[in-house]
Parts: sequence; structure tokens; C-alpha cells
Amino acid sequence: MAVPPAAAHGYPRLEVTEPDLFVVCKNCSAEVSPYVTECPYCGQRVRKRAPKIEREAPEPETDRRGRARPTRLPRLRRGEIPGIAPEVRPVATIGVVALSLALAVALRVDPGLTTELALLAPLGDEWWRVLATPLLHPDNLGYLFIAMVAVGIFGSHVERRFGRLATVLVFLVCGTAGAALCVALETFPAVGANGAGLGLLCAWLVDDRRALRRGDDRETDMLGVYVIAAALVLLSVVEPDASIVAAAGGAAAGSACGLLLGLTRR
Repeated sequence: MAVPPAAAHGYPRLEVTEPDLFVVCKNCSAEVSPYVTECPYCGQRVRKRAPKIEREAPEPETDRRGRARPTRLPRLRRGEIPGIAPEVRPVATIGVVALSLALAVALRVDPGLTTELALLAPLGDEWWRVLATPLLHPDNLGYLFIAMVAVGIFGSHVERRFGRLATVLVFLVCGTAGAALCVALETFPAVGANGAGLGLLCAWLVDDRRALRRGDDRETDMLGVYVIAAALVLLSVVEPDASIVAAAGGAAAGSACGLLLGLTRR
């Protein structure tokens, strides 16, 4: 058994002190590391807990101008966390919103395009109006803003979960279904994306509620969802171009799309 240096030379036993580089054991008078709780020579407890070791924080990365770069987490990959959709750039949603904004500018420059493209009266043989009218917002910028916020939010959610093609198809199906219902019931005008936006909302909502029934709680802020849905419906009261019939048709088509998309992800 190794004899502690202090005990071998007959040094008197000292009380526990805390110098910078060592601690003296009061049982065997050995000099031990200040970062241990028990003496390695006699097993006597030296302190209740070891002191914390201060570590130098790593220097943050800086750019060319010497400014600290923000820390970024990598994007969530498909299948990395079960039940969580991967992070994708909503290219399709951005494209739909950008096209709607570009057409709004074009209608401001040439108001005559509204009469050529929008659904303002019975179709006749001008079938393209059913496809074009959900993208048109000729006059009310408030209508454009609310509709594009709904399309942007719920189009991104649908695209993240089901892909780009699904987002474009849901927008077109819901917008066309709302316009077609207006034609069938002869309610005009029907212009703008209130039906398409409400359809995207319903498609996402149906999938979200079905997931909740399966025990997959995504902790959705339902109050915000209902506020946006109410805003899209109430647009038909304050905006002549926004049709409540188109909103109802878009919501019904979106709910059906949500059910079908949910079946494809099983």
C-alpha cells in the first residue's frame, strides 16, 4: 500500500484547505486534486461535491465584417422524427401567391382584363373563366391580402405534408369547384381566392383532425384557424366579388381533398 508523502515524512496533519492547485486531506495529510471528493490514498471524503470546472465558451463564428453569425439548425429530414413532416421550401405555394400578385398588378394596369378573365356572368363557351377567376383580385387590396395570407399559411402546411403537386391541385380543384357551383346556381360575380383559400384550410384541417383521432396531437392553434376561416367567409359580406357560394364550394372540395390525401399517407 502506498504511503502518503506527508505521512511518510512525519508532517503534522493539517485541516482541509483549498489552495489553488491541491487540497490537503485532514485524515492522512496527503495533497490531492481539488477536483475529487474522496482522498485516493485513504478514502476519506474531502468535500461534499467537486467544484464546477469552468470551460471557455467557444468563440462564435463571424462573417467577413466581424459580425457573429446566427446559429442555424439543419432542416428536418423525412422520417427523422416520427409524425413530424419534413421541412421543405413551399415553392408551389410561393408560386401561386406570386402569380396572384402579378395578376393583381396587371389588372390595375389594364382593368379590361377583368371582363375578359373573371367570372362575372354566365359562362357560355368561355370555360377558362372558371380556372382563371380564383387568381384574380381586381379592386380590393384587403381582399387580396386576406386571401393570400390564407393561401400562404395553409398552402405551406399542405405542401409540407403532401408535396408541391398536391398543393397546386388542391388550390385548382377548390377554386374551380367554387366557381363551378356559382355557375350552376347562377350566382355572380365570383372573383378571387376566398373559395380556394378556404379549400386549402379545410384540406389541412381534415387531415389534422384525423391525425388527432389517431392519437397524433400536433398541438394546433385552432383559434387562429377559425379566425382565418371566419375572415374568408365574411369577405362575401363586405366584398361584392367574393361569393359565399364559391366559399362553400371550395370548403366542400377541400374537405374531400383532405380525406383523399389522408388516405394516400397511410
